[in-house]
Amino acid sequence: MPDERRPRSVTRADVARYAGVSTAVVSYVLNDGPKPVAPLTRERVLDAVRVLGYRPNAVARALSKGSADMLGLLVNDNRNPFFAELCHALDQASAETGRSLLIVNSDRTQVTTSEQIRDLVSRQIGGLIIADVLTAREQALVEALGIPAVVIGPFGEIDGLQSIGVGFSAGAREATAHLVGHGYRDIAFVGSAARYDDRERGWRSALDEARLPLGTQLHVPFSYQGGHDAGMQLADAERRPRAVFAASDQIAIGLLAAFGRRGIRVPDEIAIASFDGTLTADFVWPRLTTSVQPLDEMAVAAVRAVTDPGPERRHRELSTTLRVRESCGCTPG
Repeated sequence: MPDERRPRSVTRADVARYAGVSTAVVSYVLNDGPKPVAPLTRERVLDAVRVLGYRPNAVARALSKGSADMLGLLVNDNRNPFFAELCHALDQASAETGRSLLIVNSDRTQVTTSEQIRDLVSRQIGGLIIADVLTAREQALVEALGIPAVVIGPFGEIDGLQSIGVGFSAGAREATAHLVGHGYRDIAFVGSAARYDDRERGWRSALDEARLPLGTQLHVPFSYQGGHDAGMQLADAERRPRAVFAASDQIAIGLLAAFGRRGIRVPDEIAIASFDGTLTADFVWPRLTTSVQPLDEMAVAAVRAVTDPGPERRHRELSTTLRVRESCGCTPG
């Protein structure tokens, strides 16, 4: 009679034996404390977790029972209009597969991102969607936990994890080239100096292709206040730019507020194009010309990546669409 016994699950003790450490040390590594662990020892433990395929008990139970019908979403701050709309799109895409979405903001001051990742996994989620920047340690933790995971948004290709984003450089280049097409020759950039932001590269590329000098570059937070502060600086400058490419709709709306305070007419005196395509871009005046990210398509791809993961870890890049409105000087029909 064939042996119908299920194979024994890998335990924390197995990981400890493989790594040559105590079970307590394994716990310290996977829980990021409470006691520190030497870097080389930490690497041995994480390597053992990967080799043995160890999963924390809560996840293993959920997957074995087929009850992991909830997905986790780690987002930096869902008050941001772009991420709020992304959360909604992901919730819709999750519901279409019969799953619920548990959303956690990683900007909490009470707990670390690593603790939030472990908390999500302990809640028997079937997959983890990450809309945030991970440190090397946090990424190693996600890989070690062995749960299907995908990074979504403006964070670029991530070695070791699936990722989904858009062509930020191409979208920014198209929006800037549209401003150039209006005849504007002095085009400023307002955005982030973050290493993963290709929007400044796209702005540069469009100006280079048009053989135009680079305009003013201001690096600010992705927020209304950041855009407002930049707008006041541009408005009070001795030489104002004729147009601005803003790296997000939030920044662009902050620019509009600052220019309004200074009595500067948009687009008559300064034209604006932006990036993201959030709903708010259609409910300011003038309405924003903006490179639209395909949030619904991104969300469907992200949910599919964690519910039906393939063997390869790859980056999927989608295209933006330029939506033309009045802020650039156009008069859409």
